[in-house]
Amino acid sequence: MANLFDTLTLRSVRLRNRIAVSPMCMYSSTDGLANDFHVVHQGARAVGGAGLVMTEATAVEPRGRITPFDMGIWKDEQIEPLARVVRAVKAGGAAAGIQLAHAGRKASVDRPWGPSKNEPLDWSRGGWPVVGPSAIPSSEKSPTPHALSVAEIQAVQASFVAATARALAAGYDLIELHGAHGYLAHSFLSPLSNSRVDAYGGSFEGRARFLVELALKVRAAMPDDVPLAVRLSCTDWTPGGWTPEDSVALSKMLKAAGVDLIDCSSGGNVLSAKIPVAPGYQVPFAESIRRDAGIATAAVGLITEPAQANAIIESGKADVVMLAREMLRNPYFAFTAARALGKKDAVRLPRQYERAE
Repeated sequence: MANLFDTLTLRSVRLRNRIAVSPMCMYSSTDGLANDFHVVHQGARAVGGAGLVMTEATAVEPRGRITPFDMGIWKDEQIEPLARVVRAVKAGGAAAGIQLAHAGRKASVDRPWGPSKNEPLDWSRGGWPVVGPSAIPSSEKSPTPHALSVAEIQAVQASFVAATARALAAGYDLIELHGAHGYLAHSFLSPLSNSRVDAYGGSFEGRARFLVELALKVRAAMPDDVPLAVRLSCTDWTPGGWTPEDSVALSKMLKAAGVDLIDCSSGGNVLSAKIPVAPGYQVPFAESIRRDAGIATAAVGLITEPAQANAIIESGKADVVMLAREMLRNPYFAFTAARALGKKDAVRLPRQYERAE
C-alpha cells in the first residue's frame, strides 16, 4: 500500500513523493514571458518539499491565452525564461511539469482581480477573436467563437506539438495537456459546446477526436522516457453534458495513445453549473478512472489536510494529490505534512533552513 511520501515513477521520471503543486494561473506575464516572480513562486514550492511542481496553463498560441497576462510558449524567445523556472524547481529537488493550454472560446478576457485605482476590471480587455469547435459562446455576455475548420484544428494541434518541443528544450520533466475547465479541448468533448456534424463532432468518438489526436501527435514528438499527462474536467455537472462515464471511456483511449496520467478535475464549461463543492469532492473521479481505465490518476480539489491527502493515496483512490490554494497558503505543505503524519525524515528542508526544524 502506497502512502503520501512514497516515490512514484512515471516512465523515467521519479517523483520523490506523491504531492504535486497544481498548475495555477498567476496572470503575471508580459508577452507570455516568465519572470522573476515565477522563478521564486515555483522554486519556493520545490524547496518546500513537493514532488512535482507544475507550471501554469501555458498558451501554445497568442489567441489561446485566457488573458493578456498569461504564460506563453508559442515562440522560441519564451524558452529561456521558462528554463530559469525549471532550474529553480529542480534545484529545490522537485520534478518540473508544464501544462500546455489553449483557452478557446474562454480566451481574451481580463485577469480576475480589480478593480483598483490603476487597473479597473474589464473583462473585454483581451480584445482578440476567440475560437471553438462551434459558434456557441460560453455565456450570454461572451463573444461568439469562430468555429474552427478542419485545417484550423490541425494548425492548433501543430501549435501544441511545437510548444512541446519548446517545453522539452526548457528542460521540463513532464508535459500535461489541458483538456478541462471549458477551454478548447474540453469544449470539443462536451455536447453542450460542440454541435459539429463532421469528424470532430456528433458521436462520443467524434467529440473525443480532437484531444485523442492531440495526445497522439504530442506523444510522437516526445522522447519515450518523458511522461505525458492530461487534465480532464470529468463532468460538466449539467444534464446533457460530459459525464464521469465519458471520462472513463476517454481515459482508456488516452492511455492507448500513450498518456501516463489523468489529472482529474471538473466543471468550467457551463458557468451556471451547480457544483457540490466540498473537501475532496473530485476524488471519486480519480478513483473510478484509476480503477476502470487502468491508468494512474491525480486527485485535485479542496485537498488541504495532511491526513486527507495521505488517505487518498493509501486507499488507492489516486496516485498523486495536486494541491492549489493550499500551496498558496503554505508552500511548505510537504514539510509540515511529513511532521503531522509522523514521517519527519520524509521531507528535509535545505541545510540553510535546518535551524528552523
